[in-house]
Formats: sequence, structure tokens, C-alpha cells
Amino acid sequence: MSEIANTIFSPELAARFDHLVTIYPLKRSALVPMLLYAQDEVGYVSDAVISEIAQRIGIMELDVRNVLSYYSMLRTKPAGKYNLQVCTNISCMLRGGYEILDHCKAKLGIGHKGVTPDGTFSLEEVECIGACCWAPAMQVNYDFHDNLTTIKVDEILETYRNGQGKDVK
Repeated sequence: MSEIANTIFSPELAARFDHLVTIYPLKRSALVPMLLYAQDEVGYVSDAVISEIAQRIGIMELDVRNVLSYYSMLRTKPAGKYNLQVCTNISCMLRGGYEILDHCKAKLGIGHKGVTPDGTFSLEEVECIGACCWAPAMQVNYDFHDNLTTIKVDEILETYRNGQGKDVK
């Protein structure tokens, strides 16, 4: 059982963290997975998340912040309810990834790492989501969309805007 009496995390996530630190040779090795799980539950990596994770693995908050600043998939500000990640790596780039990204920017009125005023959508340009054979591709939260066109993107956005998309975080 964790030494953290008043955890900010759900009992399930706190238990997962307790287990994670036992499966690595060094507790510190659990840092990135813990940050990712915390981000999924809280929505971003807040100061409270940083503090508790540092305490759980016995490192300074500065060490957590250093790792946090290195990985672009970790956020220090809340994302939208639906976080769009548009791939612009080589396969996607060659098959229209930048056109898809530019279309999303124009359609949503936000740029990279931006959030729509109503908090529904956020947008990120990402390097690779592993869908090279079906480029261009993007994911919304953890839901993949491939072989994209601007028309298909409009349909996807409308589906999520109407609350009919997968609400997976």
C-alpha cells in the first residue's frame, strides 16, 4: 500500500502506481508510465501530479519537471475533451499530413497545442502514430483515423462535435 495518505488519484490508479514501482529495478524507471497514466486520469500533468509522483518514487519535483519538459506527449495544460493528434512524419507528410493539419487549424481556429474556446477540441502536430501504411492519419484521444482527406476530417470533427465519437482517454 502506498505511503501517500491523501492521494489525488483514483484508488485504481493509486494501486496501479503502487504496483508499477515494484516491477522496475529502480522506482525512478516508473516515472514516464506514471506521468502518462496520471495525464489520462487528470487531463494534464498539474503541479499536484508532479508533487505526488515525485513523492511516490522518491525524487525531487525538479527531476519530474525535467522529464516532463523532454517528452512532447506530456501536457502541462489541459487539453480539449477531444485531443486531435495529426501526424506529419515522412509517410503522412508525403501523403498530405500538412494539408490535414492546416485544414484542422483553419476549421478549429487554433494552432499547435491550442484548445478551442469551448474546450471541445485541442490540436497537436505529432511525429508518428504508427499508421504509415494508411497515411495521412490522426488520432482523437486514442481513436485512430486513417486514409484522411479534408472531407473525411470534416465528418470526423462533426461526429465528435455532436458527441457521437469515441470518448476514450
